Amino acid sequence: MSPTVGSSLRIPLIGLDRQTKSITGEFLNEIEKILDKGWFVLGEKLREFEEEFARYSGVKYAIGVGSGTDALLLSLKAIGVGPGDEVLVPANTFIATAEAITHSGATPVFVDVDARTYNIDVRDARVTERTKAVIPVHLYGQPADMDEVRDFAEKFGLTIIEDASQAHGGIYKGKKVGSLGDVGCFSFYPTKPLGAIGDAGMVTTDDEELDAKVRRLRNHGRSELNVHVEPGYTSRLDEIQAAALSLKLKYLDQWNLRRRTIAREYDELLGGWPGIQTPYCLPQAEHVYYLYVIRTVRRDELRADLTRQGVQASVHYPTPIHLQPAYRDRCWCRARCAEEAAMQILSLPMFAELQDEEVRYVCDVVARWAGGHTSN
Repeated sequence: MSPTVGSSLRIPLIGLDRQTKSITGEFLNEIEKILDKGWFVLGEKLREFEEEFARYSGVKYAIGVGSGTDALLLSLKAIGVGPGDEVLVPANTFIATAEAITHSGATPVFVDVDARTYNIDVRDARVTERTKAVIPVHLYGQPADMDEVRDFAEKFGLTIIEDASQAHGGIYKGKKVGSLGDVGCFSFYPTKPLGAIGDAGMVTTDDEELDAKVRRLRNHGRSELNVHVEPGYTSRLDEIQAAALSLKLKYLDQWNLRRRTIAREYDELLGGWPGIQTPYCLPQAEHVYYLYVIRTVRRDELRADLTRQGVQASVHYPTPIHLQPAYRDRCWCRARCAEEAAMQILSLPMFAELQDEEVRYVCDVVARWAGGHTSN
């Protein structure tokens, strides 16, 4: 039975502690093995995980790095992006995607998003002779429309860098994200579908030269011991994070299946209520629902009501990047869809360990609220 109004039940947005408890014993066993070996950086466990993740993603190479932001930065540097270049990026995403472009020395050019999926709409993109790459973000766990992105990139001779940081295991026309462009970038931030116990990231590619370049860049530009062929970075995925991620990778498909099941239940219970727009999923894609994002013009009122009823909800993202203080004076951009979405989107609790009765309770709260309001 679902809890009633005023219940003390607390339903988190992402219940990371529940997942952690389910694998603690296995993880501690792996940690003990690493401690016994005494090798903590660029060791055997990282090599194993890189091979496993490459197989899982359907690519030849996977390179472990320090974070998802580093994955983007090192990929940009590896393809030769630098000062004077421009890179296309959606206005509606986490700021890290744009930060990596800025730190490469290039300029992010913000592009509006599709009103249904919130992913990049390349039809709105402004291309110049300085444009070198496009970064589609598989936002909230849904793959971008990669047929459109590829056609666009081929037309203008652009490199495609996938930001798959929210879509581990997502599929587009039978292929995993991270294998759909020239380079794929992943964040393993703890809350992600595949999350480490700290910061970690991954670069994926089928290009042998890019693989070698990123491997050098992540480790001070080193090609062999005491030989540094270019200035590099310190961005290495350590053995403990690799162990945690290797362990969790075994469960990723199972966890993603559960997320999809929860999303279907949300869709069924919320789909008919006035003023509530449930997520749209491309028919050729398999969404992994890193976030379950609904839309309503009275978003802040609904969020406040959920909070009163013990349900944590959040907004991803309340301010598009081109309107953030870090970028609003640097760039000019028309992004009407992204700006409208930012005022209306709301993320409901979503994680594989979420119980059916908790999903029903969240929907009960939303339904009672929607029943008392009408959409403009």
